[in-house]
Amino acid sequence: MPAVSAAQVRHVAALARLSWDERSAPKLVGELNEILAYISKLSELDTADVPPTSHALDLRDNVLREDEPRKGLAQAEALADAPDSEAGMFRVPRVVGGQ
Repeated sequence: MPAVSAAQVRHVAALARLSWDERSAPKLVGELNEILAYISKLSELDTADVPPTSHALDLRDNVLREDEPRKGLAQAEALADAPDSEAGMFRVPRVVGGQ
């Protein structure tokens, strides 16, 4: 598998609009090449007898069920354990400012 170059890393970073320190390019090149080498190694495995799957685990009937409408909580029940409520709604502390 061809190696990733520093120019390719810069190009992809520009396409993705990533802000990054140019000094990290050699490290990223090395890491990406290690990932590609691992993927290349995996492609050497004989998977001819392995059936395609959509999930790593063998999921059964319990995963999907029919949608059945059912009664939800009454407003009083939903608010019963709330630390604070007002006018039938949860009351939470005000968030001021940004990050």
